[in-house]
Amino acid sequence: MPASKALDAASLRKRCDPAQFDFSTTAELSATVEVVGQARAVDAVDFGIDIRRPGYNLFVMGEPGSGRHSSVRRLLEGRAATGAVPSDWCYVNNFIDANKPRLLQVPAGRGGQLKRDMQQFVAELSKAIAAAFESDEYQQRIEAIHETYKAREQQALSALGQQSSEQGVALLRTPHGFVFAPMKDGEALAPDEFDKLPDEEKSRIGQLIEDYGERLKQLMLQFPRWRRELQVQVKEASRETMGLAVGHLIEELKARYADLAGVLAFLDEVMRDIVEIGEQLREQPKGEGDASGLVISGNLSPARYQVNLLVDHAATKASPVVYEDNPIYPNLVGRVDHIAQMGTLVTNFTLIRPGALHHANGGYLVLDAIKVLLQPYAWEGLKRALRAGLVRIESLGQALGLVGTLSLEPEPMPLAVKVVLIGERRVYYLLKELDPEFSELFKIAADFEDELSRDPDSERRYAEFIATLARAAGVRPVARDAVARLVEHGARLAGDAERLSASRRQMSDLLQEADHCAARAGRAVVAPADVEAALAAQIRRADRLRDEYQDEILRGNLLIAVSGARIGQVNGLAVIALDDFMFAHPVRITATTRLGEGEVVDIERETELGGAIHSKGVLTLAAFLGARFARNLPLSLSASLVFEQSYGPVEGDSASLAELCALLSDLAAAPVRQSLAVTGSVNQFGDVQAIGGVNEKIEGFFDICKACGLTGEQGVLIPAANVKHLMLRQDVVDACAEGRFAVHAVSSADEAIELLTGLPAGTADAGGLVPEGTINYRVASQLAEMSALRQAFAAAGRGAGLADEVDAGDGQADG
Repeated sequence: MPASKALDAASLRKRCDPAQFDFSTTAELSATVEVVGQARAVDAVDFGIDIRRPGYNLFVMGEPGSGRHSSVRRLLEGRAATGAVPSDWCYVNNFIDANKPRLLQVPAGRGGQLKRDMQQFVAELSKAIAAAFESDEYQQRIEAIHETYKAREQQALSALGQQSSEQGVALLRTPHGFVFAPMKDGEALAPDEFDKLPDEEKSRIGQLIEDYGERLKQLMLQFPRWRRELQVQVKEASRETMGLAVGHLIEELKARYADLAGVLAFLDEVMRDIVEIGEQLREQPKGEGDASGLVISGNLSPARYQVNLLVDHAATKASPVVYEDNPIYPNLVGRVDHIAQMGTLVTNFTLIRPGALHHANGGYLVLDAIKVLLQPYAWEGLKRALRAGLVRIESLGQALGLVGTLSLEPEPMPLAVKVVLIGERRVYYLLKELDPEFSELFKIAADFEDELSRDPDSERRYAEFIATLARAAGVRPVARDAVARLVEHGARLAGDAERLSASRRQMSDLLQEADHCAARAGRAVVAPADVEAALAAQIRRADRLRDEYQDEILRGNLLIAVSGARIGQVNGLAVIALDDFMFAHPVRITATTRLGEGEVVDIERETELGGAIHSKGVLTLAAFLGARFARNLPLSLSASLVFEQSYGPVEGDSASLAELCALLSDLAAAPVRQSLAVTGSVNQFGDVQAIGGVNEKIEGFFDICKACGLTGEQGVLIPAANVKHLMLRQDVVDACAEGRFAVHAVSSADEAIELLTGLPAGTADAGGLVPEGTINYRVASQLAEMSALRQAFAAAGRGAGLADEVDAGDGQADG
């Protein structure tokens, strides 16, 4: 048996020395390290925030829990603290077209003041209107106008009656109107007296009545025009009265906002509107002076002069940083609410509501990419606003052209915002590939690392990171040796002794659970035992399926041997990942060989259970066999490989070394030690390549061996390239240190087969010959024998074919 290449205990777990830390607990640290190992991503975010050009929005990508949100929040809030406070934005009534409310921009804090001033103005307006129209001066003026009209009307009628009476025709007023009648001596003639008059006189009077009737008709047609002139005079009087009553209120407001041209223009429009519709405001019924009075049919309310404060920055001290957790379309671009009035839904400018883009205007908006993409039209609405540089408030039905009802069309708001999308890498690259507008609008990508390099400096930095998480979570201070244990766990999460996980979420969760364990133990600080207890509890909650696999193996339902030897049978190792929990279990891999035409049958592939990468591994090992043993003669075997008792998909090439060793064992008729398990992939030259999940694979086989009884013969063969990834459990390290278990590192298939069979692999000399009795000699001999047999069969077949041809020829000749 060759000398064992078992790794020493120091190679199985890279420890973190607590002595390198110059603190007793994390309470002594500054706790200002939000993330670690993200210099590249932080620089990208900082650059994206700093550049002020169209389209330079950010997409921050990385795995969940990598600290993306906290880093972005810290950088944005730090930059926003030095930024200018943006303006307030208000919507006011458009007195020309009420369906298109106007947008008003005022300095921060002035919007709320303007809203209060206009509320006070509206409250005083009603009183001023009532007082003005009820004043003696106004009543007397209106009465004088009406008296003048009555006098003019009466004078015209009297003049017509005087003229007719001089001609013997009287103008009489009846319940049905004015009529002309013949008269004599100042009295109207009775019908019988009129009949006694001569015919010539009758005709003359009739003609006069007809003529004066026509003149009366013309006079009556003038009366409506005179009434319109009366109304004009009354309206002009009302305007003058409104101007005198309200003008001083408007002037007071204009004096307060003399520096704001937009507000002054709005106040002028308010004044013109009040002068025009003052009489209608006077007739407004009580109880309709609120915002809802704007939309009651047939009535106008003083509330039409109020201000809808859309965005208020009175309490803002820096540029806004807005996080929208529910980015549905209305929450992004705003909406117009409705109220029920007499069974119908109505609206007005006071019911316009802002969205996240309005609140973030002049600052920063942070969104979760996948949430935006999942909401109907939210992504398109966001892109539309960024492309146009405007926020247009419209319903989803309007945006998609699904409704034709008349609704408000508020004036769009100019947009100057930096949008930060946070999502996974696959989302970023899918958008990059499938959405041509994405690259124009999100030019900066910040990619957060999953891991960071592990060295003494980074371990100290990681300790500060742990202190920051502990303080943020409000947990007990963490003892120095517990910090060292957390650093080691960070390496285990990374699956690499030379790397540390950058996962903020996983480390924060572990800290909180360790704090709970410390509380139950009555400790004032978190100790290593608390960390171990929290880790054990996490595994316990997640390892139901692992226990079931192990139980099936121990009960003999899944056939796995951890002792003895058998030809063509190798213990492989399979990994199962369940969210944050990953475990491995041994799986039996078998190989059979026979005379054939050089094909290696992958039963997993044939049954469509094998994935593409697994099939690639099998084809690669087949190429290795052909290149090494059949360079100068046909490869004349037919081989089959299978994962025994595997009833689900098989993927990955990490079993290709085990499959190759099973084939070599069968060809060489060399039993394989069942006390060893194998993991690793091979290339066409027989070199063993690194694989993933090496820690879980070793521990998975160790658990089975431990349950069956450790004998000191058991162990796992791993690629030498994976040694730097080892961060094994302490019980595995202890068992290896005591000689009860072993981890062997191999660099080639020859090293692996030597360990598995106890026979030398055999190295070819200058002439290409290998020593007898070695694995390679046995395999080469077996393949040469198969090739000879195949050639013999082929020759025999050709001879039989030739004899058949001769017999056929003889028969034909005889015929």
